[in-house]
Amino acid sequence: MENKLIILLVIILGAVAIAQLVRVYELSSKLRKNGEHEISTRDNNLNAKMMLGFMILFFASVIYLFLHYGWTGRGEAASIGGVETDWLLKLNLIIITTVFFFTNFLLFYFTFKYVKKPGVPAFYYPHNNKLEMLWTVVPAVVLAVIIILGLKSWNNLTSMSGKDAVHVELFSKQFDWTARYAGKDNVLGKYDYKLTTDNNELALITTNTIDSSLRIMMEGPSGIRNIQKLLNNRDTVLSDSTISVLKVDLSRKERLYRLLTQMKQNHNPKIDASAWDDIIVKDTLFLAKDQEYEFIFRSKDVIHSALFVHFRAQINAVPGMATRTKFTPTITTEEMRQKKNDPKFNYVLMCNKICGGAHYKMKMIVVVKEKADYKEWMNAMMKQTFKDKYFPVAEAAVAPVAAAVDTLASAKPM
Repeated sequence: MENKLIILLVIILGAVAIAQLVRVYELSSKLRKNGEHEISTRDNNLNAKMMLGFMILFFASVIYLFLHYGWTGRGEAASIGGVETDWLLKLNLIIITTVFFFTNFLLFYFTFKYVKKPGVPAFYYPHNNKLEMLWTVVPAVVLAVIIILGLKSWNNLTSMSGKDAVHVELFSKQFDWTARYAGKDNVLGKYDYKLTTDNNELALITTNTIDSSLRIMMEGPSGIRNIQKLLNNRDTVLSDSTISVLKVDLSRKERLYRLLTQMKQNHNPKIDASAWDDIIVKDTLFLAKDQEYEFIFRSKDVIHSALFVHFRAQINAVPGMATRTKFTPTITTEEMRQKKNDPKFNYVLMCNKICGGAHYKMKMIVVVKEKADYKEWMNAMMKQTFKDKYFPVAEAAVAPVAAAVDTLASAKPM
């Protein structure tokens, strides 16, 4: 308590002292019969020297920060495209830093060199075509170089992947990521949002998933038949608002049911195989070192942004459309842990768009393995394909629902 009182007393006395010094300065100015707007040659020279001293300290602090924290703080890039991106960013930083030092040097040095001197009037310099041409053409040329190199890098990053690239889909929703590998055929199965169910979250298209969606839409607990039964049941009293909501829901589901029926009629069973062997993985994305990957991104709800910080890759996942990017990892997780001397280090896929309240925790661990280890992991996952792991669960969930609905359908209306 005593220390706080002493600190408070020092602050109050300091403020009083500053106020008295300002008052003394005002009185001395009046005694010298000088206005506050009149600056002496001594003060001008002092300010000029202080500007030069400030420039030196300012530049020294910037150089210190560069030396202490590094150029960018991004760390080593862990992909082929990331190395190219880092090179371009470093080039931009060199250009910006050069311009920064040059322009600020002129700003502070000219303040020192051209300080006001007694009897020397200011020189009026209104126009110079050569000078204006210089500061127009030089920035234009520099920007042209940056833009051309940037477009070249962008074209490399967005061009079609090679024939040996592994195809992976990353499905985003609030607030997690799901990875889908293309399986043995390296072809991702097709999808349609109308097939989204609890056991077909990615809405993959197969003959069986279409049939399951049709059954659930017609016979599920909140399906068409149950809604119709509820509306036609005279023993149940419903409010007007509830009836209105049920009718809107019924209309929407009947329309969706017709679309699913058309899908079934036009479906080619030959494409089922491309979806059945897909491998769906949550929580962790496994990649192989020196293997090119083609990533397809989808979003279920809002715009998300997939950011692979260490691979220098980022792209938006947009509802209603698929986006893509590619990269080739060059450093395994274990190698990066050794480089960073951090046994707990992990690559990570993050969302770089504020997509809701739990946006901060929307991430997926990425593990980069040697090719032999990755192949061993993939061979084990071949026993957990979409057909093996998910569809039997879907069938088990739909069967009792269908049986219950058959009983309801055979019963006479009340």
